[in-house]
Amino acid sequence: MSTTLAKNGEIERKWYLIDAAGKPLGRVAAQAAVLLRGKHKVTYTPNVDCGDHVVIINCDKAVLTGKKLVQKVHYHHSGWVGGMKAVNYKTLMANNSDKAMTLAVKGMLPGNSLGANALTRLRVYKGAEHKNAAQKPETYTL
Repeated sequence: MSTTLAKNGEIERKWYLIDAAGKPLGRVAAQAAVLLRGKHKVTYTPNVDCGDHVVIINCDKAVLTGKKLVQKVHYHHSGWVGGMKAVNYKTLMANNSDKAMTLAVKGMLPGNSLGANALTRLRVYKGAEHKNAAQKPETYTL
């Protein structure tokens, strides 16, 4: 039995819309990472970028379970000495909920060029309005 491998020219990309309202941030991010990577397809090939486009709306209504809203902290460094910055998720979700969702999805993608290319197909919006209505994304239920 032979294995069918996808080639770059044969890949058909679809558009999916995920509503994050009332859903845990990590579960939405995990499903978005699967769609971006293309693992839901029959023609999935690990070394080929065969994922789809994903639009996530209502990120400001996503929830963090347990005490993560108070205890979880996002760290980033400016590159300078003493340049460590820390932001807890309570303020991150209040001010930049789309960035919190993007960081969660980015952490679930591979840290190579395949993951970087997959992240370019992710669109994240705070509210219910989005700019990708012309692509007619189909609603994806978790």
